[in-house]
Amino acid sequence: MKIDLYTQTGEKNGTVDVSDGLFKAPINDEVVRLALLRQLANARRPIADTKTRAEVRGGGKKPWKQKHTGRARFGSTRNPIWRKGGVAFGPTSARNFSLRINKKASRAALFSILSQKAAESQIFALESFKIKQPKTKEFTKMMAKLPVKRSLLVVLDEKNPNFEKSAGNVPNVKTILVNYLNPHDLLKYEKVMFMKPALKKAEELFLK
Repeated sequence: MKIDLYTQTGEKNGTVDVSDGLFKAPINDEVVRLALLRQLANARRPIADTKTRAEVRGGGKKPWKQKHTGRARFGSTRNPIWRKGGVAFGPTSARNFSLRINKKASRAALFSILSQKAAESQIFALESFKIKQPKTKEFTKMMAKLPVKRSLLVVLDEKNPNFEKSAGNVPNVKTILVNYLNPHDLLKYEKVMFMKPALKKAEELFLK
């Protein structure tokens, strides 16, 4: 399979061969759904937290004696039915939302999304981007000539501080290392731009 290749000036420079295993795989919507659900669930952190009767302050002394008062028997003011008492069955920060899917299914989801985007011409490659120091102006000038309308995910083969800082202030643009490719980012951004060396690295990482 081939995808379009662009230069730093934003001009098209032919095509580049890519692996059919990555960009022409069977599309499985159910596996994609499970992989996305797992990623979102694993990123979730419990916020709501209530105190049980064991955690509420006070309540060490019996409110009144057991008998001969005409009132119900109580042993502690931390009882859940008392005002300012503990909460019964309330949410706690110890909850675990994490989900798991196997490695084979996780990769199948990744390949499905890449293949769908490739089929819709939403994936292209950049030959190189070389600048001596970070320049947002240089990146936006290049981006204006690329086939990008709404948003762009840039896939790097290795850390490139100048590139990352140049793209960091541009709205709706995100840079990510190829080994951190994930369903959420691929689905969130309309276009995906691979640095040319990242294509080969992706094959080495995911097609073992």
